[in-house]
Amino acid sequence: MPTKNEIAPEGAEKQYPEKRRSRRAKIAQTLRVRPSEPKDEPFEDLPVSINVSKEGILFKTRQATYYTGMRVFVTFPYSSPHDPMNCEYLAQVVRVDKLPNGRFGIAVNLLMTVNYSPGKPGSTGRP
Repeated sequence: MPTKNEIAPEGAEKQYPEKRRSRRAKIAQTLRVRPSEPKDEPFEDLPVSINVSKEGILFKTRQATYYTGMRVFVTFPYSSPHDPMNCEYLAQVVRVDKLPNGRFGIAVNLLMTVNYSPGKPGSTGRP
């Protein structure tokens, strides 16, 4: 059983020390993930989140191309390409867990917002 300072996603074989600075919430929401580096093979993954925090997202996927340190574009939440609620982030994969049934648990750290919309709450741009 994980202690207060450890996390264990469903089906994970290992336990890791807690590194998040903020609490996480169990939210099952579709997101879109794409590699941001030209050296990585292009793909578009539409997994569902397991939990989220201010700094990161944990999700399950069947996509086997993720690796620790990989930079990705993450759109969260995601429902369609032209949804005005889409918010895209530059993120880095910080953990890849092998889960049962050929799935992987992917933890990403959100580094920065990529899209800019001056009308969104919390934006720092000038009108």
